[in-house]
Amino acid sequence: MRSVGVREFRDQATTLMKLGETIRIERHGKPVGFFVPVPSPKHDRREINESLDQLGNVVERVLAQTSLDEEDLVRALVPEDQQS
Repeated sequence: MRSVGVREFRDQATTLMKLGETIRIERHGKPVGFFVPVPSPKHDRREINESLDQLGNVVERVLAQTSLDEEDLVRALVPEDQQS
């Protein structure tokens, strides 16, 4: 998985997203977010499921590499007003 800093992602987002790979976005060497490409609607269900599996694998790796649990991860990634 490619890792980039926040500024690099901001400045080169279009180019990085065209790569079609999951990107870990870091601030001061710590992950603050991820870009996970999603296939366009014209793709079949199998491709969508594979992408969701990849996202699940990324989340599992983040949880294994940090002291976060799933609730911590949601709080870190989802604005409070959107949390259920």
